[in-house]
Amino acid sequence: MSYRDRRSFSRLVPRVAVGTLLVSLLLLLRWHLDDVRYIWHYYTTETPSPPVDVAPGDKVVVMAKLQHQNTDWVAQFLPEYVFKHHLHARTSIREVPLANSIGSWQTAIYTVDAPAKLRGVPTNKGHESMAYLTYLIDHYDTLPSTIAFLHSHRNGYWTGWHTDARGHDNVESLRALRLDTVQRLGYVNLRCQWSPGCKPAHRKNAHVTPEIWRDIFNTSEAVPELLGAACCAQFAVSNSQVQRRSKSDYERIRQWVLDTPLSDRKSGRVMEFLWHVIFGKDAV
Repeated sequence: MSYRDRRSFSRLVPRVAVGTLLVSLLLLLRWHLDDVRYIWHYYTTETPSPPVDVAPGDKVVVMAKLQHQNTDWVAQFLPEYVFKHHLHARTSIREVPLANSIGSWQTAIYTVDAPAKLRGVPTNKGHESMAYLTYLIDHYDTLPSTIAFLHSHRNGYWTGWHTDARGHDNVESLRALRLDTVQRLGYVNLRCQWSPGCKPAHRKNAHVTPEIWRDIFNTSEAVPELLGAACCAQFAVSNSQVQRRSKSDYERIRQWVLDTPLSDRKSGRVMEFLWHVIFGKDAV
């Protein structure tokens, strides 16, 4: 290669790199255009009014976490709670009075990969579903009015891109939650955007087989051809909506998660497409 050719090539490489970067950014923007629109709407419209409060101790945040994940943000940035459940240690509720507390969140945080005696769940399978179902089973008769099921991450695009709040922040999301709406509707998905999971192109049932549908719901009815829900298994329910199903229903569903040959990830994905149906909503 001549000197002139090498010089031309050296000039071409940065241009190709810059072009590739620009194309990648445009594709990323296109894939997440709904997120961009939501953020723009959030910053350019009036901040929602605060949620209606409930009696102290009458709402709970339920989470599954791994040992390396830090969930201290719940106590640090959601000071509304004054009671704490240490379910992963199987201990009783203890009162933690906080200055200027304005309502109270209980917390039920399950360390699902802890040693068996400490994790509070039968096994670590089904992603967050094992913790969610275990909480409902263990507390079926004494559920608080509102149960919010959240992931263990707090914020940031790379872990919380699916959280519909400023900075993809679960603190912002929970503070904006209208408890009266949860009580009125029974089930509220904490992600309002339809993508992914609920757009027409996403509704073709690709995860829930007829056998799974029969085993989970104990029914002979056909599995829906269309099954859609906004991702990603963060939602709130009322205790009355939970109790529309019997405790044995939740035990059967958890047993399916335990027994299915599907992997942790795949069984969790199945549950992600079924939570809204479990809590009384249509398939789409």
